Amino acid sequence: MQSSSAISTARFGGLDGLRAVAVTLVLVYHFFPQALPGGFLGVDIFFVISGFLITSLLIRERTTHGRISLSGFWRRRARRLLPALGLVLLVCTSLAAAVGGDLLVGIGRQIAGAAAFVSNWVFIAAGADYFTRDTPELFRNTWSLAIEEQFYILLPLVVLLLLKICRKPTGALLLLVAGVASAVWMAELSLTDASPTRVYFGSDTHAFGLILGAALALATTRSGPALMPRLRAQLSYLAVALIGCGTLATLAVTLPEGSPQTFQGGFQLATAASLATVWAVTRPGAWIGRVLDNAPMSWVGARSYGIYLWHWPLLLIAGAAFPSWHAWQIALLTLLATLTFAALSFKYVEQPVRLLGLRRSLRLLVRPVRQTPRRRTVAVAVGAVLVVSIPATAYAVVAAPEQSSAEAAIARGAALVEAERVAAERAAVQEAIEAKAAADAAALQAEQDRIAAEKKKKAEAASKSKSSQKSTTTSKPAEAPKAAEALKSGEATKPSSSRGSEKNGSEKSRAEKKPASGKQPAQALPAPAHVTGADITAVGDSVMLASAPELNTLFPGISIDAAVSRGMATGVELVGDAAAQSTLRHVLVVGLGTNGTVTAEELEAIQVAAAGHPLVLVNAYGDREWIPGVNETIDAFAAAHRGVVVANWNDDVAGVPDALAGDEIHPNPSGGEIYAASIETALAALDSPQEAVGFTVPRR
Repeated sequence: MQSSSAISTARFGGLDGLRAVAVTLVLVYHFFPQALPGGFLGVDIFFVISGFLITSLLIRERTTHGRISLSGFWRRRARRLLPALGLVLLVCTSLAAAVGGDLLVGIGRQIAGAAAFVSNWVFIAAGADYFTRDTPELFRNTWSLAIEEQFYILLPLVVLLLLKICRKPTGALLLLVAGVASAVWMAELSLTDASPTRVYFGSDTHAFGLILGAALALATTRSGPALMPRLRAQLSYLAVALIGCGTLATLAVTLPEGSPQTFQGGFQLATAASLATVWAVTRPGAWIGRVLDNAPMSWVGARSYGIYLWHWPLLLIAGAAFPSWHAWQIALLTLLATLTFAALSFKYVEQPVRLLGLRRSLRLLVRPVRQTPRRRTVAVAVGAVLVVSIPATAYAVVAAPEQSSAEAAIARGAALVEAERVAAERAAVQEAIEAKAAADAAALQAEQDRIAAEKKKKAEAASKSKSSQKSTTTSKPAEAPKAAEALKSGEATKPSSSRGSEKNGSEKSRAEKKPASGKQPAQALPAPAHVTGADITAVGDSVMLASAPELNTLFPGISIDAAVSRGMATGVELVGDAAAQSTLRHVLVVGLGTNGTVTAEELEAIQVAAAGHPLVLVNAYGDREWIPGVNETIDAFAAAHRGVVVANWNDDVAGVPDALAGDEIHPNPSGGEIYAASIETALAALDSPQEAVGFTVPRR
């Protein structure tokens, strides 16, 4: 029995079924991220399949024809990939232009990057993040297509070189080393300050699935007749496939998106499982391959490329067009539209161009002779799509906004906070200048007083000397010493008494004017009858930053320290630093639940650092999976501690979708007013007797 796959004209068994599995993982991840947090690994399954299949086809071509036609390979790749991509770009950009909003932000560079197959590097340069849903790019999913196309440009050259200079096992070993190096580089780069975007989107860090798939093809493909495997081999293929699929399923359910373990083992393990599964299902005659290639999965797998391209932009367009719909309704609409568009594209665009070429397909489409009604309908539909979508796409590129509504809201708040910071710095500089001027004036006056006193002293001494000399000549010898002694005693006593009085008065004055210590007392501070901005220190994330103008309007003079992507752990450090520097004001407001989980220990650390200060915790709003847990933790902590109240931003804004930017997380100006009002309501609760008795005393 032959243990390796044979080169033949037959399709590799099981690959369409695996494609169906891969695209299903990606769709579920994008539709319901909480249900399948690691579904993004479907892309890595695609990478392994592509690397294995394309390399196998190149080996097959060389075995059959004795050579590899580079131009023919690249032409076939262009025919396979470009028609569907072009249609998706035109149609989805036109639909996004009709819907409007944030969908068109950066659309020009997205289209250019997708068309040139460099989307991954375009998104890296723009600082995009695959794992965030705040301001998603319409064609973000083209990043993986870009990596594949870059790989396809180099792969035939590499395979041709390896087949010329060494045997296939040696070539497979060299590709194995290159793939492992890429996988290790991903893990190493994730340990540095590099952004997750750079690590995830980089061709150098995320091409190891393609490279290792190519290595698998070189190591396992052999020429010769394919023999049916025996039962023991069939069972081994089945076992390997089940282990591989089980590993992938476990990772898809448990692997957190964007986490360190994802980059430092998660992707690598998923790729290894994919390699094992591909090897098992593509063995000649393998039962598991035939099981995977059942009719429904084969249908989905054959159209998986189009499904992958269509689903993401259609999901964003549906969400923007119907913001009040539930997630399952948006997902259902997107799924139906995706399958419809992908099926039509596959039948009337992709397959004709792949088999006949672009020019011949167009000629057949528009040829008036012998056209059937269905062909005429297709021709009219394709023509209408092109006539409408091309100018609509051009308009969308020209009219695209510079930034999303969320970015604009954050920038508006950041501008105010920056202006307040600059004004405070200028005031501090001016105060320092005035204090120095006053000190210099006082020093000058003191110097002038000293000089005057010395002159007076010298004059008095001269007068005394002259008087003494006169007395010596006119008075009795015995009286001169007495007079001099009396004069010396009297003159010396008065200044001494005067200096002592001035010293005592000065010390008393300084004691009266000396300010109280900057440290806050350890005991509880009562809530002021009316809290003003001058009483509040606010520490928060980008949601607070977007609300800064409205906070400053409701609480003039409030001190706001807010930043994008800030979490509660950073807040603990900031509050501790402010307490150490005695810059905390009477009331502390903390809003840091948007960007990650919050623990009771972190809240406890903040309260300890701000001992004695009333604490307002702003809960979070959004569709992120950790937010319900964050709000439960905040509610429980406030219920267990006096002097800690909750600003219920989550409930207050939930029924007002128009108060939020396009990401449905950050507030617009009207949402900022709701955010500020939530804090105002919480501050009023601090006046209640329940909160006023011992702010650091837990409720029992």
